[in-house]
Amino acid sequence: MTAEPASARSATRYDAEVLASLEADAAQIRSRYPDPRSGLLPMLHLVQSVDGYVSRDGILFCAEQLELTPAEVSAVATFYTQYKRHPNGTYTVGVCTNTLCAVMGGDAIFDELSDHLGVGHDETTEDGAITLERVECNAACDFAPVVMVNWEFFDNQTPETATDLTDRLRAGEDVAPTRGAAKVCSFKHVSRVLAGFDDGRAGEGVGAGEPSLAGLRLARAAEAVDSGPEGAGDSGPRQDDGPTTSAGQDGAAEVAPETGGEQSSAEREPVAPEDDEPGRSPSSGAVNPEPEKEGQDD
Repeated sequence: MTAEPASARSATRYDAEVLASLEADAAQIRSRYPDPRSGLLPMLHLVQSVDGYVSRDGILFCAEQLELTPAEVSAVATFYTQYKRHPNGTYTVGVCTNTLCAVMGGDAIFDELSDHLGVGHDETTEDGAITLERVECNAACDFAPVVMVNWEFFDNQTPETATDLTDRLRAGEDVAPTRGAAKVCSFKHVSRVLAGFDDGRAGEGVGAGEPSLAGLRLARAAEAVDSGPEGAGDSGPRQDDGPTTSAGQDGAAEVAPETGGEQSSAEREPVAPEDDEPGRSPSSGAVNPEPEKEGQDD
């Protein structure tokens, strides 16, 4: 019996070679999860690594592989900003304009890049090299203002260094981030990594930077002081601390009120008609009858 070609089993327009490769990768993704539909997020990254965005064919492919409807796949693809619904540039340049980065110059960087590249938020340069984005937070506040290129960090940026960065990317130069991998890879390459296919570069370059490590050292020093020489590293209460209580402003320990006691809401005086007649509607004043209960005899 002749096996049915892969293209005949799919409503997508991928050619046979691409479809066969996608199906092999999709099988690996499904095998990671007890419920195959849990693989939707990495599978969306997978089709994005082929098309450069989540295309119509990518939506159909994910739906077929995970026994979902195209509408269910689209609902997820339109929810997360890392999934692009139109062709993305080779490099996504994300400028953090959240509070700290904005105060430190993030807004000025974005405005300069927008003028320099001739594009706005989520728009791509005519040569297809750069997609510019405003990013709410790059999780690197100790290096503000921060720019990311395909989710690699470029710390302590200025309008001048950011425009130079994009010029080098458009010229095809290898560009190394401040921390992380040895060089920035393409959007498609990174999408495949996000799909769960290791490219062997996770250990490259610098990990945590000095400002982050300085904060860690200060936190550990403070913990050591609070814990004392005998209890260093123990975050729980010491035996001689006594029972844990909460104290009021005068320093006296507060005691939880007893039900029906002086501080209990059970002793609250009625202040509205509905307090005395719980079925009364606050708007009309009329008493709402209790709904009839099914399954009870008169």
